[in-house]
Amino acid sequence: MKASELMTGDPVTLTADDTVKRAAELMRDHDVGLIPIVEDTMTARLTGVITDRDIALRCVAEGRKTDCRIGDVMSTDDIARAGPDDSVDAIERRMRDRQVRRIPVVADDGRLVGIVAQADLARSEDAKSVGQTVEDISRPASARA
Repeated sequence: MKASELMTGDPVTLTADDTVKRAAELMRDHDVGLIPIVEDTMTARLTGVITDRDIALRCVAEGRKTDCRIGDVMSTDDIARAGPDDSVDAIERRMRDRQVRRIPVVADDGRLVGIVAQADLARSEDAKSVGQTVEDISRPASARA
């Protein structure tokens, strides 16, 4: 099974100029913990992601207001991503290695086409080691080797 068969297509997106409050509202409304950040809605080129954890640690914990720009708190460095033709095994490895629960699926031209979440792996016929993947993703930093 490939990422394109497993992913949630056409995910909700925002740009770096949107507010953290807007990101939190969309997370609530769509029941997601990650929103891909795109250059603009026309190209849908992935530039980063904002997660519920980014909001908690980089906005709330630092005392920022919710009208701060997503670009000030989003994750941009070396975002884990998959290609539409990547296998479930490759996605699982990437999630384990990077300890992430969700991976944007990006076409060769950089355009966001979907998201694969940990729950998608659990529903996959090819996922043989989902339990190990979840355990590895969830391992606290102090327990990592």
